[in-house]
Amino acid sequence: MPALSTLLPWLREVDRTTLKADLGAGLLGAVLALPQGVAFATLAGLPPQYGVYGAVVPCIIAALAGSSRHVVTGPTNANSLALLAALSPLALAGSGPYIDLALAVTLLVGLLQLTVGALRLGAVANFISPSVLLGFMSGAAVLIGLYSLKDLLGLSPPLGTSAFGVLGYVLAHPLAIHWPSLVIGVVTLVATLLLRRLRPRWPTMLLGLLAGCLSAWILERSVVGAAQGIATVGRIPSALPPFHLPDVTLQDLGNLSGIAVALTLVALGQSLSIAKAVAQRSGQRLDVNREFRGQGLANLVGGCFSAYVSCGSLNRSMPNFEAGARTPLAAVFAALLVVALVAFGGALIAAIPLAAIAATLLLVARGLLDLGRWREVLKVSRTEALVAGVTFLATLTIPLDRAVLLGTLVSLVAYLYRTSHPAIRPLVPDPRTPERRFTPLDELGQPAQECPQLKLVRVEGSVFFGAVPHVGDQLDGFRSAQPGQKHALFMTKSMNFIDLAGNDLWRREWRERRALGGDLYFHRPRTPVLQLFAKTGFLKELGEGHIFSSKDQALRSIYPRLDPEVCRSCTARTFVECAARAAEQAPGADAARTDC
Repeated sequence: MPALSTLLPWLREVDRTTLKADLGAGLLGAVLALPQGVAFATLAGLPPQYGVYGAVVPCIIAALAGSSRHVVTGPTNANSLALLAALSPLALAGSGPYIDLALAVTLLVGLLQLTVGALRLGAVANFISPSVLLGFMSGAAVLIGLYSLKDLLGLSPPLGTSAFGVLGYVLAHPLAIHWPSLVIGVVTLVATLLLRRLRPRWPTMLLGLLAGCLSAWILERSVVGAAQGIATVGRIPSALPPFHLPDVTLQDLGNLSGIAVALTLVALGQSLSIAKAVAQRSGQRLDVNREFRGQGLANLVGGCFSAYVSCGSLNRSMPNFEAGARTPLAAVFAALLVVALVAFGGALIAAIPLAAIAATLLLVARGLLDLGRWREVLKVSRTEALVAGVTFLATLTIPLDRAVLLGTLVSLVAYLYRTSHPAIRPLVPDPRTPERRFTPLDELGQPAQECPQLKLVRVEGSVFFGAVPHVGDQLDGFRSAQPGQKHALFMTKSMNFIDLAGNDLWRREWRERRALGGDLYFHRPRTPVLQLFAKTGFLKELGEGHIFSSKDQALRSIYPRLDPEVCRSCTARTFVECAARAAEQAPGADAARTDC
């Protein structure tokens, strides 16, 4: 099946080993999907089964149509909260009309996501920097941990309580902690960590979850009243997601259009961030446009099968990766196993303690906190640390998609600041090197004299409209500080491009140098720079002998234009040519020539 292998290149890698790994990861994903789906559907104002349906069809479609090998698609807390906030003014949460509106807006979101992918606008993902992902993942880890506390401790804060609200509720109600739930969670944590150390190749997260279930079974039979407070997944009414087209009017679709745009941003923002974060851990190269199309198809088809808005799920994608998933078949297995578990193991699924699942999510949160990377960023770059820190705080305080957007904006502002302040560094030949390599003054490590007539400068960056004020100030400073340096040679190999504002800056610098009695020269300007110089007529104004391909050629051409009277009293002797001229001007030089 060469055509299918071209469409799904990972199929070539499928073998008995990958199938075994994907099946194990899929089983864990299915077990995690059930309680999460129920919780998220309730959060969205929908009946619990709609959260389970969202873990089936969208999960399969996104896995096969997307590009990520590890991202698992389904309902998320951000989408659920956003859906409830948007639709509750239009219909009573949980009612038939509300469900139809939720499914209709899911179809619209799918169409918008497909459009984004079809127009190949996925390049926007390239602006999400690694520091943004670091802050996002760390913030998400804290959120996952805080949200898990209520089930781990057997508490029931009000519906819709925020992550820090959960923490506040725990601190305000310490006596309400249900100790059997806490024991189950601790057993799950300890068992998983021990298995990771002793048997790292085993499906440790799944076995840890089974250990938690076993501890719950023991507690229920050995401790009087323990069973009453142990929250479990509960019964799922139907296994297969029913086909259902939403019953809405054109007016309803008009009212939903704005909501769909907002939810599309929420879903794409999360999916992008999670896909890139997981890819960074796995080393996979993403096709972002295909990922968008996959998410769009997932919502478009899923909306017809009773699934509400879905996207890449952090709570399921990271466990899927950590459990050893090798291909997208892990997500497909997870979706199929959800149906099988509900159909044939409904009683067993219903009995899984939420405290055990909460403990598993705590381990996921622990794995997301990359403290080593934080230390590296803090040590290497304050700017990157600022970007990561802002994204981290934003992830904790505002919706996830906006947090990523804010972090990306901060990183872009930092980038624009750096590019608008290119280094303009004076150079001198280093006398310690045989080739007298041109070296920035601040790197010599010893005092050095510049030529009193010729300024040597390296431009380390492009000169565009945003950089013109900074570069102009530097050039003005050079002329005012050393008015005798009427000539200037600019090393522009690193000046990749200029715009009209940059061209005007160099023309002004040339005129200022000419007015002083000197001139302006360029060493190895890039082809785009020369092309713009030619189009604007500046290259013609410069004339011959102002563009050089080598430094030796430049100095041999420029040196004779320097004032010999200044050279006579100069002690800098910056260039090799200076020694030759000094010899010519020494007393007796003419007589020596005559004797020759």
